[in-house]
Order: sequence, then structure tokens, then C-alpha cells
Amino acid sequence: MPKLPSYSSGTSAVALLGDTIGANLDRTAARVGDHEALVECATGRRFSYPQLLAEVDACALGLAALGVRKGDRVGIWAPNCAEWVFVQYGTAKLGAILVNINPAYRTHELAFVLKQAGISVLVAAPEFKTSDYRAMVGEVGDDCPDLTTTIFLGDPAWDALLAAGRAGDPSTLPDDLDPDDPINIQYTSGTTGFPKGATLTHHNLLNNGFFVGEGCGYTEADRVCIPVPYYHCFGMGMGNLGATSHGATMVIPAPGFDPAATLKAVQDERCTSLYGVPTMFIAELGLPDFATYDLSSLRTGIMAGSPCPVEVMKRVVSEMGMTEVTICYGMTETSPVSTQTGADDSLDRRTSTVGRVHPHLEIKVVDPATGRTVARGETGEFCTRGYSVMRGYWNEPTKTAEVLDPAGWMHTGDLATMDDEGYVNIVGRIKDMVIRGGENVYPREVEEFLYTHPDVVDAQVIGVPDARFGEELMAWVRLRPDAEPLTAESLRAYCTGKLAHFKIPRYVKIVESFPMTVTGKIRKVEMRETAVTELGLEAEAAARNA
Repeated sequence: MPKLPSYSSGTSAVALLGDTIGANLDRTAARVGDHEALVECATGRRFSYPQLLAEVDACALGLAALGVRKGDRVGIWAPNCAEWVFVQYGTAKLGAILVNINPAYRTHELAFVLKQAGISVLVAAPEFKTSDYRAMVGEVGDDCPDLTTTIFLGDPAWDALLAAGRAGDPSTLPDDLDPDDPINIQYTSGTTGFPKGATLTHHNLLNNGFFVGEGCGYTEADRVCIPVPYYHCFGMGMGNLGATSHGATMVIPAPGFDPAATLKAVQDERCTSLYGVPTMFIAELGLPDFATYDLSSLRTGIMAGSPCPVEVMKRVVSEMGMTEVTICYGMTETSPVSTQTGADDSLDRRTSTVGRVHPHLEIKVVDPATGRTVARGETGEFCTRGYSVMRGYWNEPTKTAEVLDPAGWMHTGDLATMDDEGYVNIVGRIKDMVIRGGENVYPREVEEFLYTHPDVVDAQVIGVPDARFGEELMAWVRLRPDAEPLTAESLRAYCTGKLAHFKIPRYVKIVESFPMTVTGKIRKVEMRETAVTELGLEAEAAARNA
């Protein structure tokens, strides 16, 4: 008997939401009354749903008073904080398109995003960690002609924006918004060496957050600890929208990830759900005083963003009490989740697969060369279709057509298998994207920057296995003949301040040439195998992942 094709569609007794994000928040606030909506642990600030709604409306009306209209791009460049939430929902109510900017970006990346998205208003933190955002905006602002207004959180201008909004009338906010309107641009690394702006709608993000929450069994009794960054779908979609669509409580443990602050937030706020990439869970479990935290309130949560080590998943279940924890798989371009394990799946399923197709979506595994669907158990490219798929890359129709086919399938570039019960396992990537601690890094972007070093003739960047981050970057570099010796330390120093920290290579290898195929293509697979041996990373390479 021939095997079934590797195709599956997600049936559901629960209908898709037809709301805009703002209308859904209004509906939730009306339903749950004074229930707590948002807790910011760093400052102790707390907001009930009515209070959150008032701040969101004030933000929307304040932006409108600045001249922001439907379709205008508003950038947000800040770590996790309550104001991030206000701007997320406020822009949605106004119909403006929120552009998420990674807090780790440096001037090179900031300038690109500001110009490519045509951002007119930027809301930014004054600084974060070692980043002086004021100085960086000042450095690139003159080269970004669309940028007319920059407002730093905590400045009088931010207070004035909210004051103007509070004096306004929420009934004057647009009433012609459509769930299919673009509402968010999220930048993801691309083959050109620069990020591409995945353009997402109310319908994309709200429904994906809602069904992720359904997969975790959320009700208004849940309290969701969100240490993952808001600039990504994991934080602002699966986290915030997953919570508000169910009337649950969002808990921000800290502006940036801190394992101790995260566990303290779970303990003090009696969180029932905890999110994280594997790196975060590894750091939490590795705290010397881990056993002293009371995590008994935890029931569920999500591990996603990069491959999940099996042993870590088992410890999360047994030592953190997250008996209903799920693994999610997806990508920014799909809002992001396409598959999720179920709370009732066996531990083996939850530690060795990325689950089954999400409700109202279709998935298939195809032969990358022919596009034909492969049989169950065979390896091919993972594709998905449905409500979650982006509108396209912002102002990049050619690049959009490279991943979105005429039938509406999103080609992920990931290699996968599907078993007879429809469970999916991600086994590799067609492209050589590196995922470091949940951050997608496209080697060509780093390579093009390394070419600017005066002593570098050629550079190739690969991912090598790492116990903490999943993968780390390694640069193989050819130097000009009379160059001074180049060390990993000196190359990292050259990159610091110009590239985000997660794009800076940890390892450097000086070579005379690169391994090549007979047709002249560089063999990165061979480079990786060599690096694993030379760096002594055999154990990391052999670690099992879902």
C-alpha cells in the first residue's frame, strides 16, 4: 500500500477571529472588567484591562495628534516595557504600521530599517545595556529623510504625547480598519545580506496569537511570563496577543532577559505559563539557587525559536513543573507558528518533534527540486499555507516571489519529515541560515561587513554547534599577503558597535583557501565538519534536538 503524502491540514471547532487587534482588545476589556492585564516587574507598575485600554487609546490619539495616519510607519526601538505594549496596540487602533526594531541593532542596521520601511515617527528608549540610542539616532537621522519625529521614552515629548491623547476622544479613532490591513513589519535576515521586512496583518497576528493561546489552554486565569523580546513575534504575538485575546495577564519580568529575574517573576506573580528559547531555559535551570524558587504555579509554556534539546525539555517538565509545556515551530513570515505540540502529547512526542499542523493551516513537505509532495517519512522542504502567511516583504516583490509561490504556499527553506500521524521533525535547512539563541543570522550579511576590514580579502561565515546558544558564528577569513595576523579578539573588536552582538563571530580561522566543489561553489558543509573537529565540538554536534 503506497504511503500517504506529507500533507496535513488543521481542522478546528474554533473559528478564526474576524476582529482587528484594537477591536479584540476592546472586546476583551469589556468582558473581563477590572482583571489584571499587564505587570511590569522592574518598576512594579500594574494595569487592569480598563487601565491598559486607556493607555493604548491615549497612545493612539497622541500619535494621531502628531499627524500619524493609517498606513504610516511607526518604529519602536526599545527593550520590553509597558510602553512597548501601549505602542503595539495603539498603532493597531490607529491603523498605522508598527515597525519592530531589534534592540541589539547598531547604526548600520538601524539606518537600513529606517530608510527601507520609510519610518516617519520613531519611539525609542534613551538607552539599553551598552547601546546609546540617542547617539545612534543622532548619527543616522540626517540620512533618513522620511524620519520627521523621534520620541524617547521618559522624555517630556513622550509625556506630552500621552497627555495630548488623554485629552482626545477615542470615538475619533478610525472606524474603517480592516483585519486584512497590514499592521506590522518585522525584519528577518535575507539572502541579499540585508534584512527583509515581513509585512503582517491584524488577521495574521491576532489569530496566530489566539490559537497559540488555545494550544496552551489559556483562560483569564492564566498569567503569562514573557522574557522573550517584544520585537519578535514570539513576544508581541504569541505573548501579548495570546494573552489579551484570552483575557489573561501579561507579565514582563525584566527589560532584557535575566534568568533570575524571570524565575522571581514566575514565583512572585504566580505565573502559570513561561516562554523562552532553549538558551533561556538552560540559563534558568543552570542558576546555582534554581531549587530555591517556588515555581509550583507553572502549568504550561512554550519553548521555541531554535531547536529544543531533548534533555532540556525533560528537565523543564520534571523540575519546573511545566507538565503541559509545548514546542512551537514557525518563522516570522508566518506570524510565526505553523506547528505546535499538544499538552496531551506524550513526552516523547514533545521532545522529539515540533508537533502537528496548527488550526486552519495547511502544511506539506516537498521535494525542493521538483516541488512535488514527498511521501510520509521522506525528507523535503517544509511549506505552509493559510491565514498566517505574510502579505509579502515590504517593497520587495521579487524577494516575496522567491518564497511565496502562486498557489499561496510559503517555502520556509527548512528541511523536514512528517510521520504517519502528521508529526513534523525539522532536520536541517536548505539555506545556511544560522540560528544563535533564537536569533536568525544570515551569514552573507556578516560576510559583506567583514569585507570592509582593510586586511580581509575574502570571508565565509558558518554556524557551528554550541551547547548554550544552539549555534555560534565562525568566520573563515583569507587575508591580504602583507596583513598583520588577525585574531578572533581583534576581529570582534572591529565588529563591535557596528554589528549586533549576536552577529559577531565567536571563532575565527585564517585560511589560504576554502573547500570548493568542482563547479566552484564553496562547501560550507565541509567547513562545518572541519570546524567541529578542530574546535572539539563533537558532543555539541551529537546533541539530540526536536
